Amino acid sequence: MSRILALDIGQKRTGIAVTDPQQIIASGLCMQPTHEVVNYLKRYMAENEVEAIVVGQPSTVHGTPSESMQYITPLVTHIRRTFPTLRIEMYDERFTSHLAQQAILESGARKKQRQDKGLVDMVSAVIILQSYLEARAWERSRE
Repeated sequence: MSRILALDIGQKRTGIAVTDPQQIIASGLCMQPTHEVVNYLKRYMAENEVEAIVVGQPSTVHGTPSESMQYITPLVTHIRRTFPTLRIEMYDERFTSHLAQQAILESGARKKQRQDKGLVDMVSAVIILQSYLEARAWERSRE
């Protein structure tokens, strides 16, 4: 099987997570400056088989698109044009940054690590991807 990637796109940084080849476990892959994400994806996909990319879609507590979609949408469009045969899915990412900060705190990370915004972005991508995998497994179990 091939892997699934998840992106937590920020204005400056993008956290990236990846599944194992069996698409069971989500793990943090890296953090990249947002303007370098497409080039990173090209390099990664030259060496790894990727089935899909899940992109965190931020929204307000009322379910409307967040203001950050203004810089996420152009990047997703660029990714779709660069990889036209790749499935790209938007996935609700409400509260993932808060959950990531909480997970980092509970992991016993030192203060300097907890303040690393790149780490928060990468952990957010892991949460998005794990949530996506769980939702997909639940949907398949209902078929």
